[in-house]
Amino acid sequence: MQRFDPVLRQDKVDLDLISLLNTLNTACKEISFRLSQGALAGILGSTTDENIQGETQKKLDVISNDLIKEILLESGLVRAIASEEEDTIVAGSPDGRFLVCFDPLDGSSNIDINSLVGTIFSIMEVPEGMQGANEEMFLQPGTAQVAAGYALYGASTQLALTTGQGVHLFTLDNTIGEFVLTTDKMTICEDTQEFAINMSNQRFWQPAMQQYINDLLAGDTGTRNKNFNMRWIAAMVGDVHRVLTRGGIFTYPSDNRNPNKPYKLRLMYEANPMSFLVEQAGGLSSTGYERIMEIEPTEIHQRVAVILGSKNEVETCLGYHK
Repeated sequence: MQRFDPVLRQDKVDLDLISLLNTLNTACKEISFRLSQGALAGILGSTTDENIQGETQKKLDVISNDLIKEILLESGLVRAIASEEEDTIVAGSPDGRFLVCFDPLDGSSNIDINSLVGTIFSIMEVPEGMQGANEEMFLQPGTAQVAAGYALYGASTQLALTTGQGVHLFTLDNTIGEFVLTTDKMTICEDTQEFAINMSNQRFWQPAMQQYINDLLAGDTGTRNKNFNMRWIAAMVGDVHRVLTRGGIFTYPSDNRNPNKPYKLRLMYEANPMSFLVEQAGGLSSTGYERIMEIEPTEIHQRVAVILGSKNEVETCLGYHK
């Protein structure tokens, strides 16, 4: 039994990064415990506040955000953090090497129905020569990430992690209070017959995505000549975990419901870290027109379209967008 080791297969051991990842996994264990208490801990329901995204905050959104923020800023390793629940960046140690972006509780609308939720995080280094803490230092492409991962809070609590040397999956052993390695290297199969998309938005999609999904639904009577199953958890962390575990394609495409907000998912808190994990496991991740991890961010709450998963199926989907 191998306990949590954030630098599996790394040629060089970065002790600061190890310490930071251990700090994050401590926060995830605390969130896991509070979720397991549910109504007993008084964490269910919504607050009267909205976050910067204009979304009503759940009580556990706020609790999780404050918990992760506090533990990261106290570590001394982090120059600043950016959270989906914060209007602006929050400064930490002036000598910190790292920047951390995170979604403290992805899929929080699932809390009250006891369904899957998770924590997503992305770690970058402070650009060389930059002093202080400002939003500009966060505006790096996803290729600059030195680590990314998520904790999935379900029947068991699992932690998927990459430091650029593959994706490793750990499971929280509550008898010892530690994450234990359960999958040494996750690999996404190249072909799939599963897709994940919010079908309620179909009428708002671009023609390319409309046609692609129509061909999937046609199954073996259509041009694809095989049947597909649809899966939708309403939490990106759960849908991506399924893709990493057994293959599939997950997409949250652009739509025309609100011309000012054509995209749903956040580049820095969701799309970049999940793209890093998926690519490290042999999959692909794109907006439909460009590789997500090559996008140069313009602001910390930027949103993008997302298509990711099994390599051959993503390439098929991208073919519709050409």
